[in-house]
Amino acid sequence: MSKQQKRLSASKRLKIPRKSYTWVVKSSPGPHREGIPLLVVLRDILGLVDNAKESRYVIGAGKILVDGVPRKNYKFPVGLFDVISIPDMEANFRVVFDEKGRFTTIEVDDADVKLYRIDNKTMVKGGKIQLNLFDGTNIIGDNTYKAKDSLLLSIPDKKIKEHLKYEEGSLAMITGGEHAGEVGVIKRIKVVRSSHPNLVEIEGKYDFTTIEDYVFVVGKDKPVIDIGV
Repeated sequence: MSKQQKRLSASKRLKIPRKSYTWVVKSSPGPHREGIPLLVVLRDILGLVDNAKESRYVIGAGKILVDGVPRKNYKFPVGLFDVISIPDMEANFRVVFDEKGRFTTIEVDDADVKLYRIDNKTMVKGGKIQLNLFDGTNIIGDNTYKAKDSLLLSIPDKKIKEHLKYEEGSLAMITGGEHAGEVGVIKRIKVVRSSHPNLVEIEGKYDFTTIEDYVFVVGKDKPVIDIGV
């Protein structure tokens, strides 16, 4: 696999100029299936530094926290709902989607919590139930939590503060496909009796149908975290 990434062929989720330079930093392997290198966030999205050299210096000095943990790798991938904190500026930003489904950031006051989706569950030593979350985080839970449910956790200690069920009537954000970034109410969950994913009808500004894997519950009547909507 190539260690380099051309801007023109980079993921469309990256909100970067495509023709200004040939190359862009490529993310290291990390928690998210699809993420943005920390350097790109500081330079191209937040505009807090002028160039890659300044960004590498700030990150290498441990001045940037992701979900409450200092990250010194400028290629570290940050993804949906990650909280980027800069203590020297007393500023906190959350990674969200813009109206075109691209990663962007918003400044937030609730930087002590993060929303996670449960991807699946496994049984570990001692018969305990481990919840496997969407960004690679694993925590111990129980069978009251189901796959596709969401959890509001405190960061960085990851204590459960709220449980959001994946069910009809819940508020959800779409994380993939042509509707990525849109928020609406789950109107109907259609179980497909085949190898194809289940379908979900979403009611919002207009109704549409998407696959279950793209649905991320964010609240009931309103989002439980600030997501910019």
